[in-house]
Amino acid sequence: MLGSVVLLWLFILLLFFFIRVRRPKNFPPGPRPLPILGNLLQLDPVNPLKNLEGLKRRYGNVFSLYIGSRPAVVLNGLEVVREALVTRAAEYAGRPTHMMVSHLFKGKGIVMANYGSSWRDHRRFALTTLRNFGLGKRSMEERILEEVSHICTELESSAGAVSHTQRPSGSMDPQHLFHLAASNIICSLIFGERFEYDDPVILTLIQRLEEFTKEAIGPWAMLYEIMPVLRPLPLPFRNVFHKFDQMKEHIKKVVTKHKSSRVAGEPRDLLDCYLDQIDKTADGGSTFNDTQMVSLLLDLFIAGTDTTSNTLRSAMLYLMTNQHVQDRCHREIAEVLEGRADASFEDRHAMPYVQATIHEAQRMSDTVPLSVFHTTCSNTQIHSYQLPQGTTVIPNLSSVLHEEGQWKFPHEFNPENFLNEDLVCVWGRG
Repeated sequence: MLGSVVLLWLFILLLFFFIRVRRPKNFPPGPRPLPILGNLLQLDPVNPLKNLEGLKRRYGNVFSLYIGSRPAVVLNGLEVVREALVTRAAEYAGRPTHMMVSHLFKGKGIVMANYGSSWRDHRRFALTTLRNFGLGKRSMEERILEEVSHICTELESSAGAVSHTQRPSGSMDPQHLFHLAASNIICSLIFGERFEYDDPVILTLIQRLEEFTKEAIGPWAMLYEIMPVLRPLPLPFRNVFHKFDQMKEHIKKVVTKHKSSRVAGEPRDLLDCYLDQIDKTADGGSTFNDTQMVSLLLDLFIAGTDTTSNTLRSAMLYLMTNQHVQDRCHREIAEVLEGRADASFEDRHAMPYVQATIHEAQRMSDTVPLSVFHTTCSNTQIHSYQLPQGTTVIPNLSSVLHEEGQWKFPHEFNPENFLNEDLVCVWGRG
């Protein structure tokens, strides 16, 4: 047995020394990769951000590493990320086609769709339709306030709840509650209704989402990424596809029920508008179809639920552990409202500290630290390095949110990061 292990390691070492991976000419530098595994053994699978920070200190704000046998370029810091995603946005607008999330969505929807006519059509449709149904308007504010009242009711009832020992528990995990609340906001736009928190429709969707998210960031999903040869095998990473298919099937059931009460040409929500769009372009050549519709609805549901609920949970945690910040926010709100029950979006200009606290909670929650992976749509460059077409690009947003020199207190929760000397909330760093 010991002899077999020794022989295996000798074989791996021989591969390492004789099958050297060569980076393209003038490609960003990075650590030497292992055959097959690339640089994944140098990254903590649970939290790779510290490893990326170490590589940034060694190689600079632009470096490369190998995910399995494929090279990827990691972008760090505001200047570099802005150059790629803003200044050269069209050149970096592609999406990887070889990763699990790409295989799940199969190029449909918006988030993981490649830059092209379908992506442009659906992005334009989604933005226009969501605005028409209240996004950024007072009607949206009313929906949010309604949901806030339901959150408060649930929190108040939980405060007196008892644990399995029949004693006041005094604690709860608000994650599931925030998932329900955030999903109800997006559901009111795409399905035209909010659901009670015990409604099987929304409970099933949230359950599927939570199960899918857990599987999608697990070690078996990582194995899927680095060893394509294993993908056809019935290994546990197939659960990710199973959970995703369950979400799609549930969305299809909601769509079928929705169609039964639909009146063509009289849209109540985004789903009705999409069905009208399919009817208008039924003669062919359109990018609007049933498959794209389900992917778009899933895109909006996941994006509108997971990141929002995670940010809310982080904000609650930071306020609980920084009582002085919570107290100052409370005083400012009370002074501005002068007895009114609810704050409005227009009140934000009179609440600079509250607004700064919200921005700071978003910064410190670091909800999507590595953003969505991109690919280059053509041969391009970043700083002095050349990137061939099809290069995977990883924007390290966490490095921007905690960058030395960009923030007064880059590594601590402090709303002063967003306040100037005149106590005016400043936002718009790009």
